[in-house]
Amino acid sequence: MDAQQFQLQILCYSDKLYRMARSILKDENRSQDAYQDLMMRLWEKRKQLKTVENRQAFLLTSMRNLCVDLLRKQQPNGELPANAEYNSPDPHQLTEQTDTVNAISRMIDLLPEMQRTIIRMKDVEEMELSEIAEIMSMSENAVTVNLSRARKKLREMILIHQQQEKMLYEQYR
Repeated sequence: MDAQQFQLQILCYSDKLYRMARSILKDENRSQDAYQDLMMRLWEKRKQLKTVENRQAFLLTSMRNLCVDLLRKQQPNGELPANAEYNSPDPHQLTEQTDTVNAISRMIDLLPEMQRTIIRMKDVEEMELSEIAEIMSMSENAVTVNLSRARKKLREMILIHQQQEKMLYEQYR
């Protein structure tokens, strides 16, 4: 695995890895150090990474284990501190999250084109209003208005979807 492949296949998970470290270590500097340490270890063992089937699961597990080890080293008896917590979601929760994300993505697809584009730029791509305004050739105020309308429509669609799911659940209960 060369540097470009490493960047494409490993570094694309940077945000998730850092957020996991941050949620476990609860300290920005230590989380950054843990992330850097993991990246160095992965770079050194990049040839073995070719055999990993589920890279995301492997990387997240590696980060979790590294953070747990760091927490253990802090304690004199080698145990995890009582306030250490990281609850990995169970398969049911993961399925629920995936279904929710897919449903919301379909709802966003139903929005008018301009609102759909703006909400994706702002909430998915995390772009600033000024950037969106420049790209869309609009004023920031117009972007804000369209974003507000898109979120309102999306909120209404989500509420309707939740009501439908609740009725379906009640029907089969």
